[in-house]
Amino acid sequence: MDKKPNIILIMTDQLRGDCLGYAGHPDVKTPYLDTLASTGVMFDRAYSACPSCIAARAALHTGMEQSHHGRVGYEDGVPWNYEHTLAGELSKAGYYTQCVGKMHVHPLRNYLGFHNVELHDGYLHSARYGSVPYRESQFYADDYFYWLKDQLGASADVTDTGIDCNSWVARPWTHEEKYHPTNWVTDRSLDFLRRRDPRQPFFLMASYLRPHPPFDAPQHYFDLYSGKDLRPPFVGSWETDEYLKRDGRIFDSKTGPADPELMRQAQIGYYACITHLDHQIGRLIMGLIEHEIYEDTVILFTSDHGEELCDHHMFRKSRPYEGSCRIPLLFRAGSGTGITVKSGQRCHSVAELRDIMPTLLDIAGAEIPDSVDGKSLLPLAADTGETVRGWLHGEHSYGDFSNHWIVTEHDKYIWYPETGQEQYFDLSADPHELTDLAAEPGCQARISQLRGYLIQSLKDRKEGFTDGEKLITGRPYPPTLETASMP
Repeated sequence: MDKKPNIILIMTDQLRGDCLGYAGHPDVKTPYLDTLASTGVMFDRAYSACPSCIAARAALHTGMEQSHHGRVGYEDGVPWNYEHTLAGELSKAGYYTQCVGKMHVHPLRNYLGFHNVELHDGYLHSARYGSVPYRESQFYADDYFYWLKDQLGASADVTDTGIDCNSWVARPWTHEEKYHPTNWVTDRSLDFLRRRDPRQPFFLMASYLRPHPPFDAPQHYFDLYSGKDLRPPFVGSWETDEYLKRDGRIFDSKTGPADPELMRQAQIGYYACITHLDHQIGRLIMGLIEHEIYEDTVILFTSDHGEELCDHHMFRKSRPYEGSCRIPLLFRAGSGTGITVKSGQRCHSVAELRDIMPTLLDIAGAEIPDSVDGKSLLPLAADTGETVRGWLHGEHSYGDFSNHWIVTEHDKYIWYPETGQEQYFDLSADPHELTDLAAEPGCQARISQLRGYLIQSLKDRKEGFTDGEKLITGRPYPPTLETASMP
């Protein structure tokens, strides 16, 4: 039988597509990921079409676009009952499948086709408050929390820093570094390599929580950035500080802090978490080398969504702007995998999280289910000039900030369904979205074309966003569609 390559999916949470050394960021240092990039292919136009944790992971695990997997916003407690999943299909193809870290599904111990899951979902409000059933309490169901209390005592928690899981407040980790959840994911991933059956190919999803808040990297990593002049957040000519003035003193606001020093501290904490993450990924790479399987392994690195980090007076995710929706996507295949990769190259095709499932199934030689909407990126790794789509529809149910958008390799159109406001950005000339061209006469033909793509994407949706000819504002926009509870 032909030997199948091992597959490792390194998943991060809330990591911007531009906050990496190999992506050209002037401040953030990521030497191990830069090393992977130098021997792999970087997809520099990769997006999360519905950029928050649950919806993004639904696309990852099912290969579906959002109207099919049914998650168009953030809502906990909705069962995951999908027939075809990434891990399930790889298991059928002869892989031993293991996840370490974040799943963020329902119920918490839903394995989604993995043979085994060592779980850490971070601080989930829905599984921590009030009287919850035993099976849904993080204190019992989450393996990291269970381990941390065994190591440090019953009172130990990730909240010991005093930082909320959506906060822009930053401060170093209060315990020894070895107890940090980023280290734990690497520790358990390395232990999986020790325990694996060497005769069977494996799929390991190393699913890290950081750099999602809390910004609590160990002190060493804060020290790397605290004395540096950091690039300020991007604020364009179209901005309004209305919400910043209203909410900029709230520690978990959607605007970030109004205080410039707290804004700088948030940047320091975020970058510290990224470099700490990078070093722990380095440990995982060294483990693969020591087990002599590095060259027999395919590594795919990505994130579920980004982080605005005070760009446009915004914080967190769910927005249609690059900081929130553009993600890193890196593909590296070892010399023993038999897979051709153009090392050190960039592919400009618009890619999305739904493409990961068909890509990894393609690598495994497994059949891709008809339910999958994504496209395999494997041919693009060998020929970076190819493309899988000309445009992508993204969206997020987010109250007054609900949004739909169309993005291409070169530009972006945004529509706000609550108000009807439109925006248009020339990403080739203005990658940080500083100038809104929606009112420019010379852009109207292009805006009309992109608006047409959005109407095409929405015309069969039950929300009634369009009659097929024009967009309609003020329609109900729930975070979860009927398709999210498939039998």
